[in-house]
Amino acid sequence: MIKGQKVMVVMPAYNAAKTLEQTISEIPSDVVDEILLVDDCSKDETVEVAKRLGIPYVVHTKNRGYGGNQKTCYTEALKRGADIVVMLHPDYQYTPKLIGAMAWLVGSGEFDVVLGSRILGSSALKGGMPYWKYVANRWLTGIENMLLGMKLSEYHTGYRAFSRKVLETLPLEENSDDFVFDNQMLAQTVRFGFQIGEISCPTKYFPEASSINFKRSVIYGFGVLGTAVSYRLHVMGVKHYKIFEDTGKKLSGLTN
Repeated sequence: MIKGQKVMVVMPAYNAAKTLEQTISEIPSDVVDEILLVDDCSKDETVEVAKRLGIPYVVHTKNRGYGGNQKTCYTEALKRGADIVVMLHPDYQYTPKLIGAMAWLVGSGEFDVVLGSRILGSSALKGGMPYWKYVANRWLTGIENMLLGMKLSEYHTGYRAFSRKVLETLPLEENSDDFVFDNQMLAQTVRFGFQIGEISCPTKYFPEASSINFKRSVIYGFGVLGTAVSYRLHVMGVKHYKIFEDTGKKLSGLTN
């Protein structure tokens, strides 16, 4: 707990049996009040490992996709009274040791969203990020910064912390159930005037860590560009998009 605020870690999981225990072992128990794993119909023993470790979990009976998984994560976090929610992948690609730093930055009230950036510093390539992914990351981030009027180091990290207010305000149900959900959520964060902070985060690329293939990366890239263009058209008043409007659908069970 931080300044009386409940800190909760949510983990969108898919086939994370090999890395889940190591990830859990490094989550700082002196800061985190509750952990929740949402299993997206894994084909391995992810749920069995969670049971053995005593981790609360929710299981999707059919695969809902990465974005759909996050929607469940955040809905459940709000239902369970979380004030600060940290989204951590259970594949051990991002170090759990930074959860406290990210949660404190949100808890300070200075930032509404905090990102663990792989690009700040020089950890991305050293950690094994494929060079083509690094180049694509920098290129897409440059375009997004221009269209969204921001100066973030990257928009594509999966390590994020949010205040309760952000999760209650953004129309997240309007977003994709696929990987572009992450990008849409950040564009919404900018649109609704929330403050975003970043910290440098080392990353690891290894066989057990989840990573989308080249084809899915291309689809994601076009989705990212589409999101940024839609944002610019929306703020210019040229065209309106539900994902950027107050009347858009919020998480299930929350009222507009």
